[in-house]
Amino acid sequence: MDLHSAQRITQAEAARTGLGTGPNRRLRLTLLIGMPMVFLVFGIMILVPKSLRDELLHVYEAGIIGCLLHYAWVFVKYPRHTGRPPYLTRDLAMGGGFYLPSLMLGFWPGMIAAPAWALFVGITYVVEVTRRRNDHR
Repeated sequence: MDLHSAQRITQAEAARTGLGTGPNRRLRLTLLIGMPMVFLVFGIMILVPKSLRDELLHVYEAGIIGCLLHYAWVFVKYPRHTGRPPYLTRDLAMGGGFYLPSLMLGFWPGMIAAPAWALFVGITYVVEVTRRRNDHR
């Protein structure tokens, strides 16, 4: 086994377990920080005056959009499944998880964008796998 193969195996195992490395780590941290923060936002909204609640809500909604844009940015960097690090397609599809915080807040752009994103990643994966199979025939 050469050094490149050993590094690839190590990266695959790190990507599969824990936070992973590289883009996998960034996407997982984006998800782990962005999604549960909705509960912190609800807690802060209880404590702040009514006049600041809408502003706090808009800041978190902008954060959801920023998280989804981060997912899109990583997709642009790794558009082809064959060129992605191991498990990155799965991590990209997990961006659909922002549907739940958007639903809890009634943030309709997030309720549309998050599942549409997961569907987009899935469709691009299926198209690429199908195209690769047809090329090998």
